[in-house]
Amino acid sequence: MNADGMAPERRAFYIDGFNLYYGLKAKGWRKYYWLNLEEMCFRLTKLGQELVKIRYFTARISGNQKRKRQQTYLEALDTLPKLETHYGLYLPGKQICRKCKCVSSKPSEKKSDVNIAIRMLTDALDDLYDVAVLISADSDLIPAIEAIKTYAPSKRVGLLFPPERNSALLQAECHFHIGTLNEGTLRKSQFPDVVISRSGFPLHRPQHWAAITKAISPKVSP
Repeated sequence: MNADGMAPERRAFYIDGFNLYYGLKAKGWRKYYWLNLEEMCFRLTKLGQELVKIRYFTARISGNQKRKRQQTYLEALDTLPKLETHYGLYLPGKQICRKCKCVSSKPSEKKSDVNIAIRMLTDALDDLYDVAVLISADSDLIPAIEAIKTYAPSKRVGLLFPPERNSALLQAECHFHIGTLNEGTLRKSQFPDVVISRSGFPLHRPQHWAAITKAISPKVSP
């Protein structure tokens, strides 16, 4: 109970992992990839609110070095007691250059928007939260918010954009807009350089994610 005898407002966070990653990448903030999502969500939780759950949505990527860095990060996230990771698919695909018509590979992530929508709605119906905080700018999630308004009208959805990401349509559907995830919160929410995994092994911050001062090329991989 709060000092006034009221129960705290229960907040659950729903984090679109690829949306967040590409926002950080677009901003040139590779130095913040080693992000402790639980610490970040605690910093976004105010007095009179209670952090009850963090759901992180991603997919296992391909490529030896990129996959190794991602796996290290996923194992670090696995040490966070309030966080649960949900996996979509990372599928091969093709893109055609408009100028030369050359065909190149372009893998894409699938199912995260569906997984987020299902979890937000079922958690609302199960009375897991009072407020769902969505960290994404994917307008495909609008139907999920509309469903929550219809089937769980006492629940509210707040929106927090990743860096360099926004959607006026999604913002209009949410009950309130918190803003955009800022650098100060990201800087204060980093894992230590070494995290001990649940199995007892040290997990080191990937050297590729070391602090840098200049914006990186958009071609640099995670």
